[in-house]
Amino acid sequence: MPSTTVSPERRRWLSALHDRHIRHCDDTKSPFGVVILVGTWIRRLLQAFLLERLQFPLLIIRRFILLFRRGITGRIRWAWRIGRRGFFIMERFAITPRPDWKQKVEKLGFIFHTADSLYWDESVCYRFSSAEIDVIESATNELQKICLEAVQRVIDGNLYSRFGIPEAFIPLIGNSWEREDLSLYGRFDLFFDGKQPPKMYEYNADTPTSLLEASVIQWYWLEDTFPDKDQFNSIHEKLIARWKEAGLGSGPVHFACTRGHDEDFATTVYMEDTARQAGLSTKRLFMDEIGWNGRKFVDLENRTIETLFKLYPWEWLIDERFSQHLTSEPWRVTEPAWKMLLSNKAILPILWEMFPGHPNLLPAFTTPEPLGGNYVKKPVLGREGANITLHSNGREVSTDGDYGNGNFIYQAFLPPPVFNGFFPVIGSWIAQDDSAGIGIRESNAPVTQNTSRFVPHFF
Repeated sequence: MPSTTVSPERRRWLSALHDRHIRHCDDTKSPFGVVILVGTWIRRLLQAFLLERLQFPLLIIRRFILLFRRGITGRIRWAWRIGRRGFFIMERFAITPRPDWKQKVEKLGFIFHTADSLYWDESVCYRFSSAEIDVIESATNELQKICLEAVQRVIDGNLYSRFGIPEAFIPLIGNSWEREDLSLYGRFDLFFDGKQPPKMYEYNADTPTSLLEASVIQWYWLEDTFPDKDQFNSIHEKLIARWKEAGLGSGPVHFACTRGHDEDFATTVYMEDTARQAGLSTKRLFMDEIGWNGRKFVDLENRTIETLFKLYPWEWLIDERFSQHLTSEPWRVTEPAWKMLLSNKAILPILWEMFPGHPNLLPAFTTPEPLGGNYVKKPVLGREGANITLHSNGREVSTDGDYGNGNFIYQAFLPPPVFNGFFPVIGSWIAQDDSAGIGIRESNAPVTQNTSRFVPHFF
């Protein structure tokens, strides 16, 4: 059983993260030609509306409010920056990696940076404008809102049969929803090219990974590489705040993941440390070390597990040998059982039925016919791009995997944008029920898989 002791090195970076404040850099130069700049700004503004970015009316109102809070000097500098850089600059470019980057990320607990191939790739990065970050943030909050509405629709309409969830476990969903059981986080995978509104590919709502690299690793990369820039990243702070407001009492929170998986283990350790930063006591174990004493779930010390954070999918949990004991709800589980609905891709057709034509959704159905010849066939419980089939212009391309025997949904085919021959997907994080930051996975092909690289960003 692994030790639950937090090393001095990890405690130092956690303290630094806990105390840090999100900076807003300003790389502007002394302004001149204000009239020309204002004219350029107006032109950029008109371009935004002509591009039909549906999130921008609220964005522009917010910009004007911030503008008039800045004072006259701040207003001129802001107009200069917008005129010079424009609203939309998303770009990918090559940079020189830090010479000692491996040692630095390993000190932060990032032990899976290189497996069969390079995973963490700081030889390139993405730059965004602050306006683009605002668009992603707004879209993420909107998607979270409509996803929660979809959960309510499923529960009210008793639509569970569309998700393939065994009937014995359906009460867990409704009960956890009514109790408002603790939900810490989630990650939307988004299409975004800087030219169109973000589009949701899927919602990793139960066991989202790439968390440590998004929250911590790329932040320290920013500090070392672009110290005068900013990053869309308040994930760490919001996770700690969420733990603090959870009201979990004095008992320890148990943290569990599957054995023998470096990424899951490192992510679980990180989540445990955020809980400790919030003042909670913790215990860590593997899923196969959870026992049943006839009344309660217990750990290896025969201590009752009252609250469990599990980096372990609900669809696996309800298939475990002890699953019959779950129905008595002897513990609190995070993520809660109602996340079974949002982590299941059967939610995508329901979202489209509820919000047809929504600018942040892709058309999705239970059959391929409404989509014509261009669509993506996805297993409802697939992971890491496994068993995906792309149908486009009469051609079919499939990925391998272990999820090909279940149910499928069909989603409109919208490949990720191409930057220098690579396909980035934005992982947009929810924490404390709010948009919290992004990470980027990029691939050599349109489907993001477990071999796709993580690439940092700044704005």
